[in-house]
Amino acid sequence: MRVYYLLFVLFFLFLLPVSGSGRIVNILQKYYCRMRGGRCALFGCLPREIPLGLCSHSGRKCCRRER
Repeated sequence: MRVYYLLFVLFFLFLLPVSGSGRIVNILQKYYCRMRGGRCALFGCLPREIPLGLCSHSGRKCCRRER
């Protein structure tokens, strides 16, 4: 039974982003942006788009067209 606790802790530590590399967080932010009907813009939102948030730590912005 203790082995399961150890495996769970190791799996959880594996999912934590290492400083400077947040791949899992970036993937979740991108997925959340798509769920809200947005897109990930490289530099910034277009004139008829509103910003929803960020898609990654590198500065990509989540944008959606105005309704």
